[in-house]
Amino acid sequence: MSRCVILSACPVQPELKRLLRSDDFIIACDAGYRNCERLGCKPDIIVGDFDSAPCPQQNADDIVVLPHVKDDTDTEYAAKLAAQKGFDEVLLLGALGGKRVEHTLANLCTGLGLEQHGIRAALQDERSRITFVLPGESRRYPKEEFFYFSAFPMEGRAEGVYEKGSFYELEDAVLTAGYPLGVSNEYAEGSDCITISTRQGALVVVETIAD
Repeated sequence: MSRCVILSACPVQPELKRLLRSDDFIIACDAGYRNCERLGCKPDIIVGDFDSAPCPQQNADDIVVLPHVKDDTDTEYAAKLAAQKGFDEVLLLGALGGKRVEHTLANLCTGLGLEQHGIRAALQDERSRITFVLPGESRRYPKEEFFYFSAFPMEGRAEGVYEKGSFYELEDAVLTAGYPLGVSNEYAEGSDCITISTRQGALVVVETIAD
């Protein structure tokens, strides 16, 4: 199955076009259709209540107008739509930063929700990529262009956390929401891959390029 890319409303830089694939299915959320213009791609579907941008007329094959009063954010609706269509991988762009910090936090929840339903999820901007590690899971992180990585508990507490191949290795550690022990780690000298696992409690992992 090809990948779904969700473009939310936070403006992105044209350089992120390198992340797109020719067979991506693209959902634009509200003002996210402007990010499609920035990246030179055409959305397959546009969804939103259009409170942050006027509803476009001919920019997509399908436009879904959502009510203003609803439980789901536009991005959450798009994520559920991607799940309904059977995609097993979702990349969220334009979902980090911007003027609405609460939407960044909400988008992290959306990403975790996708993972909990068996769909690989990542949120990315020009400097960082965010992914998730679920309980009982071990994920490998090749070095690529990133220099720093951080791990935080998404459910208040994570136990049995291991980080191998890192400068500060963790072994059977406990991470809690009240103390950022997992922030700003690095790859160990000579290491080209880090492995992160958790026995109990989901983790959010942030990879960031060097300053």
